[in-house]
Amino acid sequence: MTSLEELVAKTRAFRDLHAGPGMLVMANAWDAASAQRFEAAGFPAIATSSGGVAMALGYADHEQAPVDEMLASAARIIRSVSLPVTVDFEAGYGLPPEEIARRLIEIGAVGLNLEDTDHRADALRPAEAQAERLAAVKAEARKLGVDLFLNARVDVFIRREGDLAAQVAEGTRRSRLYRAAGADCIYPIAIGDPGAIRAMVEASGLVNVTLRRGGTLTIQSASAAGARRATYATTLFRDTMAALDGFAAEIRSEVLAQ
Repeated sequence: MTSLEELVAKTRAFRDLHAGPGMLVMANAWDAASAQRFEAAGFPAIATSSGGVAMALGYADHEQAPVDEMLASAARIIRSVSLPVTVDFEAGYGLPPEEIARRLIEIGAVGLNLEDTDHRADALRPAEAQAERLAAVKAEARKLGVDLFLNARVDVFIRREGDLAAQVAEGTRRSRLYRAAGADCIYPIAIGDPGAIRAMVEASGLVNVTLRRGGTLTIQSASAAGARRATYATTLFRDTMAALDGFAAEIRSEVLAQ
């Protein structure tokens, strides 16, 4: 179990990774085995994939998995590697801010994603209410002695409500509110346009983008647009499952050819 002193040091080291010299790129793990492979590959930190973790447990994404099972999976990932691990905590699973901070610190997480979609209503939370929630999570974490790195997810781009200009306008408005509330980084998931990324960077400073293998947005183009952090969400999990589908089909074809 990670001591409070060790967690504080690990959290500080994770925060420092966002200062360069290059962009912080993290693969998203869904279990201990994937996390260990990403550590062996040389990544400096690990992010979890809420979708990958949920599907590996047999549930759908978007808070369909019980929070206790998601936290237990995150705890196993954290125990399995020596790297800092930040947890995708979706929209908080209905927990109050105080419990979000406490439970993540208890398992040894250095940070979290917290999104502004209300999954029960299938709608964006009011930005001002979300900002208050982010501020409360940060305040409680500091009260407990760990300044959790809070990556505030902005969901206007993934929900695709309105044209790109409208999404950028609402995204930058939310990012300013969230940063003022204490969020350490802004995560406009599904953003892909370099101009939109630049606008988000200008509004909030530190931006996390989502990449995928073979996608049009690359590490190089995201960095050129000003992004300082990149993650892969559920894409590596899905790529791995697609490869497994191929293995299974190959074996079945051999069986049927007998």
